[in-house]
Amino acid sequence: MNANLTTDLHSLLLKKSPFQEVSMPEIVQQIKGKQVAQRKFPFLLTEGIIFPPQLNLEQSSSEKTAQYKSKIISGKKLVDLTSGFGIDAYYLSQNFEEVMLIEQNSELLNIVEHNWSVLGRKAQFINSSLENFLDNNEESFDLIYLDPARRDNRKNKVFLLEDLSPDILKIQDKLLSISKKVMVKLSPLIDLKYLRSVLPDLYRIDIIAVKNDVKEVLAFLSKESLVEDIICNCMNLESGEQDFTFQFLEEKNIQAVYSEPEKFIYIPNNSILKAGIFNLISSRFELKKLHPNTHIYTSSDRKDEFPGRILEMECIDSKGIKKGEQFNIISKNYPLKPEEIKKKYSLKDGGENYLIFTQSKKGKIILKSV
Repeated sequence: MNANLTTDLHSLLLKKSPFQEVSMPEIVQQIKGKQVAQRKFPFLLTEGIIFPPQLNLEQSSSEKTAQYKSKIISGKKLVDLTSGFGIDAYYLSQNFEEVMLIEQNSELLNIVEHNWSVLGRKAQFINSSLENFLDNNEESFDLIYLDPARRDNRKNKVFLLEDLSPDILKIQDKLLSISKKVMVKLSPLIDLKYLRSVLPDLYRIDIIAVKNDVKEVLAFLSKESLVEDIICNCMNLESGEQDFTFQFLEEKNIQAVYSEPEKFIYIPNNSILKAGIFNLISSRFELKKLHPNTHIYTSSDRKDEFPGRILEMECIDSKGIKKGEQFNIISKNYPLKPEEIKKKYSLKDGGENYLIFTQSKKGKIILKSV
């Protein structure tokens, strides 16, 4: 099967299966699974692993984000109420003595149970709806994990907690009555201010990006939390950047300092931008902001610990841009988009040098790599 990983699957479907007991669609499903596993969870590229349909694979967490979760929490008893393909549960289970997986899709659960057996990992596998499990459960846990479905009956994406399945707002008290902590995986598009307003027992938010692409937001709930303000961790995995931790009141109590561009220019990574801590970044790293609506910072000396891109740049006039030159083009708080800028100045995309089109308090500016 590994020999067919690069084969055109549509043409393969037209062929007859070489195995009497396995259909060609089943073979193609396994090839698709291996293809997804190569980029998303390579630890499953093991002999004997069975892959579910494409939708279950795409809805699963990646190995990288699951590994992150496994490093931040531990305890005795874990229950995953929305097991799915079980990637998160597999990594979380490394730090728990007893593990329970709840999944209403019996075929999917059987696949997960088989795979865990192949991988030598034990758990209790329960074929049940989340609602039915909660109605009949008499156990208590150290952690409940759940990844609610983020599509409605028409398969459209939804983001508000009350639109998810299950509705977190309706069951949050029930969850916290049987578990010390609850960890909920949410869409990277969730509004953090909204999240803080509707979850009274929220004590921590983790924003997880991988190579500067925000993949998910984790919400942590507990009745036992002693923090005075919600903690937020901004993570940019596989970037080499430092993590950034803060409390939301810090942003509220700080005013940014403004300046025209100096020697170094700083662009926060996307987990920081998602957090919306534009003044706090300025204060923590002793940086000046270019404009209230331009989330770009500057300084005369280099701040290597900054969580984002650091560029040495200078201001130029548009006349200094030559046709046919190659740049990575960034447009922030500027009327034209990168594609429009590229077309206007006849520029090629890519290379090692940057052009930033943005605004300072004095107006529109262009910055070029030194």
